[in-house]
Formats: sequence, C-alpha cells, structure tokens
Amino acid sequence: MADECDEHARHRPGERLRPYVAWCTGYRQAGIAPAVHRGLPSPWLTLIVTLDDPLVIARHPDPRQPASRHDVLLGGLHTSPAMITHQGRQSGIQFALTPLGARALLGMPAAELASIDVDAADVLGGRADELREQVLAEADWPGRFAAVEDFFARHLPALEPGPRGSGFSPAVRDEVSYAWRRLRETRGAVSVADLAEETGWSARHLSAQFRAETGLSPKEAARVVRFDRARRTLLRRGAAGRLAALASLAAEFGFYDQAHMAREFRDLAGCPPSQLLAEELRNVQAVSPSDWE
Repeated sequence: MADECDEHARHRPGERLRPYVAWCTGYRQAGIAPAVHRGLPSPWLTLIVTLDDPLVIARHPDPRQPASRHDVLLGGLHTSPAMITHQGRQSGIQFALTPLGARALLGMPAAELASIDVDAADVLGGRADELREQVLAEADWPGRFAAVEDFFARHLPALEPGPRGSGFSPAVRDEVSYAWRRLRETRGAVSVADLAEETGWSARHLSAQFRAETGLSPKEAARVVRFDRARRTLLRRGAAGRLAALASLAAEFGFYDQAHMAREFRDLAGCPPSQLLAEELRNVQAVSPSDWE
C-alpha cells in the first residue's frame, strides 16, 4: 500500500441482493491525520470488511461493551453513536444491511445484534475469514464488491424472495415488515397508533414484535429514520454550499422546532448539527451513495 492514498468507491447491489442490502461503499485512505469518526445510528445494520488495518472501536453504542478491534465487523441498529479511531490509515468495504433481511443474510433476527458490534466470525463462523480472503484477493473495487456478492450467493441459499415478492424471509411477520416499510416511506412520520390500526395489532403487541425482530421499538426506529434523513440531507447540502437556516430545516425534516432537532442530534449523534456537519464533510466513511442522490 502506498504511503499516501485517498480512494472512495460506490456500488449498487446486484438484483438478488438488493432487497437485503441498501448500499455499498469502499474506502481506502493513508497519510491522513489521525482522527475519530462517529458511527451514527441509521436504518441499516453494518457489515465492514477491512482491507489493511483492523477497525478500532474506542466506544460502542452500549458503553458496557469494551473497546474492540475487528477485521470483519457486524453491527446492529442503535440509538447512540460509536466512536471509531484511526492513526492515519483506514480502509474497507461497508455494506448496509436491511434489518428485515438479517434472517436471510445472517441467519438471525436483527434484534440479536441491537446496540452491539461483533466480529463477523461470531455470526458467520469460519466463513467470515473466507469472506475477507476473497475480498483481499481482488485488486480493484469492482472485484472486491463482486467477491462479497459472490460470497452471499454461494453460502446463503436463504437469499430467495419471500411471500408476495417481499424479498424478506418468511420468518419475518407480515405486520412487522409492513410497519418497517411504512416508517421508511413516511421518513419516520407515522405514529405507533396509526401503525397499530393499519396492521390490526394492538400498539403494545406491535411494539413488542417489532422490537423482537429489529432491536428497536417503532418509536425508536422512527427517530432513527428521521435523524438519518436529516443527517444525510445536511451533508449533501453542506457539501454543495447551500445550507438553509436550521429552523427551516427542522420543519422540513419533521421536528417540532429547531430545539427539538438539536436535542435529537445530541441524543443520537452526541453533538449538535453544526458540529456533526463539520466532522462528516471531512470523513470519507460518512458518505454513502444515497447521500449524493
């Protein structure tokens, strides 16, 4: 690897993986200043296959989990940031996994990874090492992305469409799938009461089943979806130099007011919107393909 390097690649998942993987990105940097990156709450689980140095997590979303290093990382849905450090080098391929596809991709509900980060070997066994070996054997980004897709195609035969073309494992209850889709479609604006009425379940039963599948309650998932949309839009507009006043942005993103948006950013990101924007604009891992659509 060269002393200085700055690469970033994007990849659209193939048709077979698309119901399970929201986006993919690759990054490789060297010769940059050591830094700390916030691993932010989002509507996706995280799979990272490193290329050079291990991924170092100094603080996990659950503060009870000790600092850790990973060659292949799996992280679940969470409502507080992780703190990731590097000493001037960072590289890997990141796949954003849909929580309703976790059963098909990982053989378990997303809830089992809620608020924690683990070595992929804890879930995939020896196949995690095989996955990294396949990625490292490739010399360019298209080959690396193809290696991950090939891995899932060969080792996870559960990758077949669910009932009515939903793309999700039949083990996921239809009502939970429906509630998740509605939260994503409305960008977190639908209430738990409305979801309960639409699914025909009580609010309590829906919340319990939803948490058992994803690891978050519907209310928590709505917060994360709304925050993720706000964060990505702020980043896209900040990069283009066309940020509006925070008060108008708060209304656009569905927050009660600017103070509400600031509180949500502090809770979910650990800092106010202005600080997060400044940090993310200089961090390659913060940018997903959907940020630039």
